[in-house]
Amino acid sequence: MAYARYRKRFEELMSSADIQVNGDRPWDMQVHRNETFPRFFAFGSLGMGESYMDGWWDCEQLDEFINRLASADLKSMLRPTDLLLSLQARLLSPKGDSSYDGEGARHYDLGRELYNRMLDKRMIYSCAYWRGAESLDEAQEQKLNLIARKLQLEPGMKVLDIGCGWGGAIHYFAEYYGIEGVAVTLSKDQHDAATELCANLPVEVRLQDFRKVDEKFDRSYSIDMLGHLGNKDYRKYMEVVKRNLHPGGLHLVQTAGSENSTAKSDPWVNRYIFPGGNIPSPKQIINAAESLLVLDDWHTFTQDYDRTFMCWNANLEAARKDLHDLYDDRMLRMWRYYLLSFAGVFRSGMSQLWQIVFSEMRSGPNLGHIR
Repeated sequence: MAYARYRKRFEELMSSADIQVNGDRPWDMQVHRNETFPRFFAFGSLGMGESYMDGWWDCEQLDEFINRLASADLKSMLRPTDLLLSLQARLLSPKGDSSYDGEGARHYDLGRELYNRMLDKRMIYSCAYWRGAESLDEAQEQKLNLIARKLQLEPGMKVLDIGCGWGGAIHYFAEYYGIEGVAVTLSKDQHDAATELCANLPVEVRLQDFRKVDEKFDRSYSIDMLGHLGNKDYRKYMEVVKRNLHPGGLHLVQTAGSENSTAKSDPWVNRYIFPGGNIPSPKQIINAAESLLVLDDWHTFTQDYDRTFMCWNANLEAARKDLHDLYDDRMLRMWRYYLLSFAGVFRSGMSQLWQIVFSEMRSGPNLGHIR
């Protein structure tokens, strides 16, 4: 009986998203422990994610479950009485938010095996571009070629990659477009991988904070890096870009974003996936670039991230048996929840994906035809 009222109210909220508890549709939630209900009211999205990691509930089509929740906007349906439920639920779940064991801090330090299994052959950990592509490998190359066309890359240009990952992008541009590159990252593992990958190309990979870069480039870009900074550093990012571009230079930002300006990310994402990060809004990006750079092009392809996350999850599921030798079940459930919930959020349009081109010029290039 202690859980009955939490379950009743929880089912009311879920029904607004056309989700049933223990229903027979693939997006319905299968609850294994009644403690799930007060844990949700006590800790919100953090409690929901952690209880999934702990195996308290499952869902056959988790991506669609999240899509429906995001589309329904449950926050707007909460009542004043739900605050009382939340306070009382914390008494029932006093440790519901204390099970963190460092997964988030190790997001980029898990070893390359997980990423090798999850990503494409170039190890590109960012949204692919699926126009005309049939596979993840093709879609990532399509994305890199799209960026190259927008930046109008030419042989001999000096190009800066801010937050280079495992080096796949700068390697591709040096190999196929003949540029000379400098790539910076704060991850030693990624630095070592990118250095090895680019060993025979005119690319310098540095273990360096991008804020410390102080030299001139013809072009620069960052791919799915801006959201890691948090809104307090967006202006500094644009100042660094401005300082390091030659007159007439171009800069491209690929980033996830939100239509609403916020100061912090979802609690579960902040704790387990990207600590300290927060995706920007259009207003935050424009304000950060004001008086520094000229906005030339804004390209949205949000649904491509849904498909990208679904591919990443399918790759991990195919390797799940082998990965069990390296990671425990809770860690693998965390990654499934992360990948499928992000797919659902992008499917709903609650989060978006943008490529934005800035220039040093007052009349920049016409890029509207490049898609």
